[in-house]
Amino acid sequence: MNPLIEKIKEVEKPALKLDPGTEQRDAYRREVTRYSEDFLHRLNSDNAYNGNNDKTIINSLEVSETGKPLPQLLEIFEKAVEKPGINAASQGHLGYIPGGGLYPAALADYLAAVTNKYAGIYFGSPGAVLIENKMLDWLKEIMQFPKEATGHLSSGGSIATLTAITAARDAHAVTGAAAEKAVIYSSTQAHHCLHKAIRIAGLSPAIHREIPTDSQHKLPPDILEVQIKKDKQNGLQPFLVVSSAGTTDTGAVDDLDAVSNIAQTYGLHHHVDAAYGGFFILVDSLKSRLKGIEKADSITIDPHKGMFLPYGIGAVLIKDTLSTMKSHHYKANYMRDAYSDDVDLSPADLSPELTKHFRGLRMWLPLHLFGVQAFRSALEEKHLLALYFEEEMRNNGFETGGKPELSVVIFRYKGDLNEQRAATFNNELVRRIHLDGRVFLSATTINRQTWLRCAILSFRTHLSTIRQTVGIIKKLKKEIKAQNLE
Repeated sequence: MNPLIEKIKEVEKPALKLDPGTEQRDAYRREVTRYSEDFLHRLNSDNAYNGNNDKTIINSLEVSETGKPLPQLLEIFEKAVEKPGINAASQGHLGYIPGGGLYPAALADYLAAVTNKYAGIYFGSPGAVLIENKMLDWLKEIMQFPKEATGHLSSGGSIATLTAITAARDAHAVTGAAAEKAVIYSSTQAHHCLHKAIRIAGLSPAIHREIPTDSQHKLPPDILEVQIKKDKQNGLQPFLVVSSAGTTDTGAVDDLDAVSNIAQTYGLHHHVDAAYGGFFILVDSLKSRLKGIEKADSITIDPHKGMFLPYGIGAVLIKDTLSTMKSHHYKANYMRDAYSDDVDLSPADLSPELTKHFRGLRMWLPLHLFGVQAFRSALEEKHLLALYFEEEMRNNGFETGGKPELSVVIFRYKGDLNEQRAATFNNELVRRIHLDGRVFLSATTINRQTWLRCAILSFRTHLSTIRQTVGIIKKLKKEIKAQNLE
């Protein structure tokens, strides 16, 4: 026999493990399904946070030459991944801005991975690109963006923001020495992904004006306009203003209408960070709070937040399609078959990504399965729960940041304490909440004061969870006062 054929057959046998047959696939699927069902059944009783991290498990994470059985690997996964840290799927995850984890989205990811459709270019999978573009069309519709606007389903808000900032840069030709006179405006409450996007987009030489927020933690339009005028008079080139539709710290929504009008008056690109708050536009009673978002030049919005999808899907909408394509559109010789003038725009031409997971399916399947009404009702519920929580905190002697605009409540215990002792008290309170673990809240610093945050955005969070949270806080407050730790 040909020695080459012999060698091929020799290595073929172990390689065939990579393509298991029906019986083995069924066994794998049963093991994973059993584990996932057990996990979901335990959500109501498991803690939302576990600060204990068994570092001895690290040795079991090493790759072996011969592999391990799936049940053993699932056991390792449970100890190394599921148990420690924040249980992001828990109804008690009330810290930061909770991610989602809708079950049908996991099924969609399974289908996307099994079929392995390439969603980067229309030629590769017309259906996958059409589904993603249809999801973007729906986002344009609810945000009242024009149909001819473009967009991209990204891995999250950071890549979405980078895509928008890059489009603004290229639309205003902010390159080379011009960047040194360019000016970017945001409030001090802007998300840090903006700073990353500015740096990655090569805009570090630009001037970034971080305008202090007003008493409601919002970007003050009057101060913004004064600063733009001053910069123009001094020979600078203002080109970008970034506002927020739901800040991470407090959930505040800037005056989007006023900022849009200022941006239009002075020729600036207006980008709205609606990663957290954008989907609240579906709630009739909250639409007016996002008035003016339709005037923006670009928007980021995260379906893994307001649509409760698993981590790993964001979205950006941009009105200037040509500038977006200028930033990202390239033609490779080996892909000449993929280009045609009569097909939908491809994601690879509108974002930094070329290798593109078919993440749009995780959005399309739950949205079509449940309908918009289910999402609208869930978002309204989260807003009402936040109103209830804020009221309960005030009734129990806590200072709050006022009635929540969306679903984030900031609160702290002050009483007759000075600021230093109040900070000690509130830091101890959040430490004990984490130690308890049944719910997870986070802390932040605003105007040099320590505040606690309750961010209500998990689709599993209902009235019972918030009542439990109030009870935990009341109990811990009483314990701290009794121990004279204030």
